[in-house]
Amino acid sequence: MKKLTYEEIVLQRFAPKELQKIERFPIAVIIENMRSAYNVGSVFRTSDGARIEKIFLCGNTPFPPHREIEKTALGSIQTVPWEYAKNAMTVVEQLKKKNVTMCVLEHTDASIPYYTLDKKMFPLCLIIGNEITGVSAEVINVADVAIEIPMYGMKQSLNAASAYSIAVFDFIRILKTT
Repeated sequence: MKKLTYEEIVLQRFAPKELQKIERFPIAVIIENMRSAYNVGSVFRTSDGARIEKIFLCGNTPFPPHREIEKTALGSIQTVPWEYAKNAMTVVEQLKKKNVTMCVLEHTDASIPYYTLDKKMFPLCLIIGNEITGVSAEVINVADVAIEIPMYGMKQSLNAASAYSIAVFDFIRILKTT
């Protein structure tokens, strides 16, 4: 085993024109009132790696162009479709009309472990919220499912962008399972 050089890793990537032809996973994300532009940039970078369909930046969430987003996104603002909406509920209602499962990443009295979702629940929109207050009650009330990441230490939550990364890549595992 040897560590790959940057050049070897780049050679394994798809060319931008080839990437345009590859189908995206049936996963969208709504970011509702996230405060940190660095977290938003991290979600962009993860979303590029996970090849999700679209990011919806809602409410007080910072959106491009923004220096801190661009610093952590490392160019993924150009590779992941996104749009800004003032109200997350507007996006939720539009996606529900298209039979997209609304999934909040939040501690609720009905949350299930993130790894227990079923392939039949896709297409799916994962909703992540403010780093302190989480997803709004209004959005939780209309969500189809709530997921959480089981925590085994003193802290009962992770950084929002880190939690998103764990969930979205497990969603891809679920989708790729035959």
